[in-house]
Amino acid sequence: MDDFVPFASRDYWLFFLVLFASRGMDFLSTWIATPNLVLEGNPIAKKLGWRWGIALNLAVCFALAFWPVSAVAVGTTSTLVAARNFQSAWLMRSLGEEIYRDWHIARIRETRITLYLFCLAGNTVLMAAVGVGMICFSDRVLIPFAMGLGIIAYAVAVAFYTTLAVWRLHRAARRDGALEQARVRIANGVVAGKPGNGAPHPWEEFSCGKK
Repeated sequence: MDDFVPFASRDYWLFFLVLFASRGMDFLSTWIATPNLVLEGNPIAKKLGWRWGIALNLAVCFALAFWPVSAVAVGTTSTLVAARNFQSAWLMRSLGEEIYRDWHIARIRETRITLYLFCLAGNTVLMAAVGVGMICFSDRVLIPFAMGLGIIAYAVAVAFYTTLAVWRLHRAARRDGALEQARVRIANGVVAGKPGNGAPHPWEEFSCGKK
């Protein structure tokens, strides 16, 4: 099932690049999320640390590039893991590793275990169902092709609508900031009536009018 490709051949370097890129994305997403590996879920990777982890994964890339099916399988897994890491990496980095860990544990403790496990199963089983479908219909070229298109469409939809929502939030924040600055200028210029701000105090206007 898994053909062997000779070392330094064109196919070998192709599958090596697939592994190198996917494993690299996994490492990058992990570094953004937890640079000190506090949130790393893999105990082996946590024990190895960054230096030995990078060395071991380079060796894995060189070794698995001989076998295309294994290379693509590991590359796909690494890509999906990296995508999941990137989904929450910004929150982990902004809160801090320890704070995020404590917050996450607190949310799990406050959630019914049945609800948590049901959502976990929904996440993993549905993802596995796509893989099972691609395996079952691997002899029909158009079915895996259509599934690939669906995955691409999903990625585009998530990127588009998430960007749209963030842009709306950013625009609303800028609008609120402009309104707040206007209120401050009005309060300082008209209500406070400080000298030199170009707006006389209302009582000064009244006094000048009577004179």
